Amino acid sequence: MFGGFIPKEGRFFDLFKNLSALISEGAVEFRELLAHLDEAEKRVRNIKDIEHKGDEVTHATMDLLHQTFITPLDREDIHVLTSTLDDVLDYIDAAAQRVFLYEIKQMPHEGRELAEVCVQATQKVQTAVGHLENLKDPTAIKKICVEINRLENEADHILRAAVAKLFRDENDMKTLIKLKEVYEILETVTDLCEDVANIIDGIVLEYA
Repeated sequence: MFGGFIPKEGRFFDLFKNLSALISEGAVEFRELLAHLDEAEKRVRNIKDIEHKGDEVTHATMDLLHQTFITPLDREDIHVLTSTLDDVLDYIDAAAQRVFLYEIKQMPHEGRELAEVCVQATQKVQTAVGHLENLKDPTAIKKICVEINRLENEADHILRAAVAKLFRDENDMKTLIKLKEVYEILETVTDLCEDVANIIDGIVLEYA
């Protein structure tokens, strides 16, 4: 009678892993976009496909949350973690769309640096999410979260230096505005990765 209410706990963790893997894939593809701006249309389309897959995983997770009577984690934690992971991928897609729509043909070193930090942060997020199913080593998870926080600080530092350089050296106002917006979106990606790390840190404190 109650079989339908028994949670398939692994399904939630599998969905988290799938979504975090897509985030990492999207960040890598964005880095490749900046390295191959002559292939912008193809690369941006690839990122949009990844973002659509992320939406599907997000919807599947929310549907499972509504259908499951007893969840492996607090319902609010599942909701916020899923939504924030989805936001990371949305902002990666937003940065890619700006690069394409603004017809950016050259990306300064600082933009590529930010893209690399995004790759590192999303990979750390993927690793941290992968540990959620087994909280026997909370110290290792917390170390990953600390590293994500460090990467966010690094991105913030790069952003400030990059914007200062734009206002100092870039004479074309349209180019300045375009690049500044892309930089800020990329820094937001790392902010959201830090938000994910804080959510995971809270889960570790609650359940480990």
